[in-house]
This record gives sequence, C-alpha cells and structure tokens, in this order.
Amino acid sequence: MNLEKHKATPKGNALHALRRRLSDPTNVLQSWDPTLVNPCTWFHVTCDSTNHVIRLDLGNSNISGTLGPELGQLQHLQYLELYKNNIGGKIPNELGNLKNLVGMDLYGNRFEGEIPKSFAGLKSLRFLRLNNNNLTGSIPRELTALSNLKVLDVSDNDLCGTIPVDGPFAMFSMPSYANNKRLNGPELKGLVPYDFGC
Repeated sequence: MNLEKHKATPKGNALHALRRRLSDPTNVLQSWDPTLVNPCTWFHVTCDSTNHVIRLDLGNSNISGTLGPELGQLQHLQYLELYKNNIGGKIPNELGNLKNLVGMDLYGNRFEGEIPKSFAGLKSLRFLRLNNNNLTGSIPRELTALSNLKVLDVSDNDLCGTIPVDGPFAMFSMPSYANNKRLNGPELKGLVPYDFGC
C-alpha cells in the first residue's frame, strides 16, 4: 500500500499526477515533492488562506506531455496557466468541474480534439484562450451560457462550423476566430446547421 498517497491531500495527488504526465527538462517542477502533504509550498502553485490551490502558473515552462482527469479535482482553482508549452493530447472534460475557474490559458500548445462541451459548467470563467493549438470540431453552443466570459480566443486552430452569436459571443470580434480555415462566419439561425462545413 502506498502510504505517501494515503497521507497526501487530493489536491496534492492531482498535482503529482500532473507532474507524472509531464516531461520537465529544465526542472521547473523540481519542488513538487509528493511526500509533502501540502502542495502550497511548491513553486508555481498558489494557495488561499485555507490552503486550497487557486492558481497553477506553468506558462512558458518548456514542459510537454498531456493533461489528465485529475486536474478536475482542484475544485478551488481560479487560474489555470499552461500557455506556451508543448502539451498535447485532448483537453480533459473534467476541467469543466472547476466551478471557480476565472481564467484558462492553454494557448500555444499542441492540444487536439474538440473543445469540451463540459466547459459550459465554468460559470465563473472570464478568460478562455485556446488559440495556437490543433483543436478541431465546432465551437460548442453550450459555451453561449457563460455569461461572465469577457475574453475568448480560439484563433489558429482547425475549428469548423459557424461562430455562435448568442450570449457573450455577441461581443467577440473576428480576430478571436482568425486562421481557422474551416470556420465559417456567424451562425445564421435556422438557415444552416451550426456545424455546417464540419
């Protein structure tokens, strides 16, 4: 039986699982010691006064690998900063469990697959930057329910279909969607299906 895992907190387990999935040639994650019960002492991790992980700052850290479902256990996370790395694979659906998330910056990686529909559960989300990846599929219409969303960037991917026009999408300009060759203009409701061209 792994006693270390037994005494570690769920947030520590989630972050340690992330570390195991990532290649870290420059030792950015060197302080992520699984024997420490509290990950709040680790570099690039910020906690609140009650020791809940609220920020993960690993932008521009020369890391590669994939993300796993464990990240969805960080229930108090407000900022997920993983931009400008070499992380690939699919974006886990479990990130949609992060109800307190305000900002998600996954731009400048190698993520593929679709934007998870589960992101509709991120009711606190204000900033969503997924640009410069290899994402495919249509922009989920479920995201139109994110009433707090102020910044969206899905440019430089391989998205298809039409652009939503409801909710916060009414205020996003065309640069948010640039360089998606198969993405058509704004949705014309009732005239063409939203995934037209996919």
